[in-house]
Amino acid sequence: MNITRGDFIKKSLSGAAGLLLANNISLAALTPGKNAKAKSVIQVWLWGGSCHLDTFDPKPDAGQDITGPLNHPIETNVKGIYIGELLPELAKHADKYSLIRSMTHGNGGHETAAYMTQTGRTPGGGQVYPSIGAVVSVFKGYSGGYKGLIPPYIVITQLQGRFSESGFLGNKYKPFATGGDPNSQTFEVEGVVAKGISEERQKGRREFKNKLNSLEQAMKDNSRLLEANKMEQQAYELILGDAGKVFDLSQEKDELRAKYGKSTFGQSCLVARRLIEKGAPYVTINYPGWDTHKGHFQTMQRKLPELDKGLSSLLQDLSDKGLLDSTIVWCCGEFGRTPKIAWDAPWNGGRHHYGKVFSALVAGGGFKPGIVVGSSTEKGEEVKSRPVYPVDLLGSMYSLLGIDTSAKLPHPQGKDEIVLSFEGVKSGGLLKEIM
Repeated sequence: MNITRGDFIKKSLSGAAGLLLANNISLAALTPGKNAKAKSVIQVWLWGGSCHLDTFDPKPDAGQDITGPLNHPIETNVKGIYIGELLPELAKHADKYSLIRSMTHGNGGHETAAYMTQTGRTPGGGQVYPSIGAVVSVFKGYSGGYKGLIPPYIVITQLQGRFSESGFLGNKYKPFATGGDPNSQTFEVEGVVAKGISEERQKGRREFKNKLNSLEQAMKDNSRLLEANKMEQQAYELILGDAGKVFDLSQEKDELRAKYGKSTFGQSCLVARRLIEKGAPYVTINYPGWDTHKGHFQTMQRKLPELDKGLSSLLQDLSDKGLLDSTIVWCCGEFGRTPKIAWDAPWNGGRHHYGKVFSALVAGGGFKPGIVVGSSTEKGEEVKSRPVYPVDLLGSMYSLLGIDTSAKLPHPQGKDEIVLSFEGVKSGGLLKEIM
């Protein structure tokens, strides 16, 4: 029985629950590798593009026009590795992650750069390829043994709208965006937690509906009705049962919530950990606000401490719960930002788009920690050594997940399309130095 995402949402009681059966298909031929070290992924997406010089690749001697006021990097707990001065908590956890300082693709457009970084493909050719989140959903989702009611590919809190994350895979593999704000008193997750409607009221509605539905009782042997009842039960389990409670942060201690940071990003990181704990294969945290053409450093004074608290707490929490070894965490944006600062009006100390070189943080899931891969030139303007292209990073993650990059993907027109192709794209090779 084929049910589209839209049809199910219209017919079911919950938009989130509507994704469940839509994704529940059999893809026995696409079995993940048996030797996978990673089971799941958390993608921390610095939406808009963060500056490598202010974060993971500081250049304190490059001069005021490059560093601005952020020219005092701090040493991490791994000797010889320095990061930006506004990341003191991450500096204490460098033994849990590695840094790639030579990411590159050369593209400065938000849409195309986001597409390249998350698909490993070059735009064009009339084909929109799926993001890594959608691909992982194919192999690690319902067809790969995932049995959760929460959809296998989740975005906290909103989609970027840069490109179709599911590509040619279609709506069956489109991510479920939570909406809402996990830092609010109630995290109002779309289709799961309704504003102003308590759990008691939801239960009352269900009981009243069941009393009125005498037709349902008369037709309870009807196969279509039985299927509809199954959908309803799943919807209510998501709304009222244990599955939906994964979004209830009141179950966490106030001390831990404060450690993550009382910000939308910090609490999103905590939600991501809870989802991974429940077996979710792929979680993206879309963290906006990094497109700093104007007033860059004023924004960094706010954004970097948020990133520092949230990401460092996520790494520590995953480690404490024994989840880091099986969970890949990767953090970057679609590109970097210009090393040379635009001091003149109207920019007033801004940084623009820069795809020539940027940085990424990777941790867990089989990635070795405490290592720096590649380097940039003395002012962070070019790759100096060991270029790493999107295909290299994504290919490395697929390898750790046990996903064969040459495996075929389901295509609506039956075309032969594989997970990832190294043909026709620039590549520096898989990240074997940290795998």
